[in-house]
Amino acid sequence: KFAMVAPDVQIDDGKGTILISSEEGETEANNHRKLSDFGIRNGTRLQADDFLQDYTLLINVLHSEDLEKDVEFEVVGDTPEKVGPKPSEPTAKNITNGSDDGAQPSTSTGE
Repeated sequence: KFAMVAPDVQIDDGKGTILISSEEGETEANNHRKLSDFGIRNGTRLQADDFLQDYTLLINVLHSEDLEKDVEFEVVGDTPEKVGPKPSEPTAKNITNGSDDGAQPSTSTGE
């Protein structure tokens, strides 16, 4: 849902409990555990980082009994529209007469 490539996810409680690691095999034992097994409940905050994309999310976990049938979770709030490297700023400027000060070419006729 968040289009992360190599996420690291930890509980944002100051203890640094890592739920998901981008290091292969480091948190594999967590894959079949429930969030409640880690003490995560309504109001818990998670921090998700994707170093490869310079991308960090703070996730607020909110319990809901109102999800549609067969829906396990819902993402609410601002989600990224596009991931990947940020587009570079255009470097070309509209330059007239070799200067970008807005000067226009001379139109005098020499009279």
